[in-house]
Amino acid sequence: MTNTAVGNKLKLLITLTIGLFLVFGGRALAATSQSDSVGLTGKISSPPPTSAPSITFPTNNQSFTEVPITITGICTTDLLVKVFKNNVFAGSTTCKNGSYSIQMDLFTGENELVARVYDSLDQPGPDSNTVRVSFNDNKIGAGSRVTVTSNFAKRGAYPGETLTWPIIVSGGSGPYAVSVDWGDGSEADLSSQPFAGSFNIKHVYKSAGVYNIIVKVVDRDGVAAFLQIVGVGNGPLGQGQSGVSTGDTPASQPVGGVRTKIVWQPSVVIIPFILSTFWLGKKYELHMLRKKISRGERPFAD
Repeated sequence: MTNTAVGNKLKLLITLTIGLFLVFGGRALAATSQSDSVGLTGKISSPPPTSAPSITFPTNNQSFTEVPITITGICTTDLLVKVFKNNVFAGSTTCKNGSYSIQMDLFTGENELVARVYDSLDQPGPDSNTVRVSFNDNKIGAGSRVTVTSNFAKRGAYPGETLTWPIIVSGGSGPYAVSVDWGDGSEADLSSQPFAGSFNIKHVYKSAGVYNIIVKVVDRDGVAAFLQIVGVGNGPLGQGQSGVSTGDTPASQPVGGVRTKIVWQPSVVIIPFILSTFWLGKKYELHMLRKKISRGERPFAD
């Protein structure tokens, strides 16, 4: 085999190597870049809260004839406070300046109220004092009273994206009128649900923040149920706003995104390398042709 053929095969091998690098190496770089832009999500272990909240209002053995009532107490600032009635989730809020306030309804008859704080990892602290109250409902007869609850105490979405929240209605008589005050100054959402069960409420926050949401459900007989929960607009906060968590807190999960980044740095290195390779190959071929001509050989003989 002549030197020219060797040179041609050398060039071909170099070109194929570069091509494979561009195809597979470029994909690897793109994948690495995308992975880097996504980042890792994790939870750092820490002890659960150690201080129990308290219920200061209502007090033991109080009796009510109207709902909602407002339950208040002392808590650790920035922790999530959940209130339970007879072990059923009844409402939540974020502790501000060492205290909390939650609007909630009651079951007909006796209610045991307990408050509990949760950290950002959804780890519970100790239970508050137990407060026993009663609700004498004069608006319904033998039928069950309408109630509203959710599997989530806190849920978030980025501003401009849709926050979807599952709500559960039971008891009472349908159809049900649903009013949702999202806590951001926007007009309350009004809708109708023909039957009891689970349905979604939806909202788009325009700015980052932590908002108290009030859900009110009224059945066909005019009996109302209430639920207060915490909505979060994820992202940097302005002055006067409290901390933001991007996760969902069950009443008993992270939001993330993928950004695509164009990696141009490898091209800056690879393109000059390709050009220089072809230039060296061409120079080598001319050199071999001159040697053949000087020896009197045919320049392109196989």
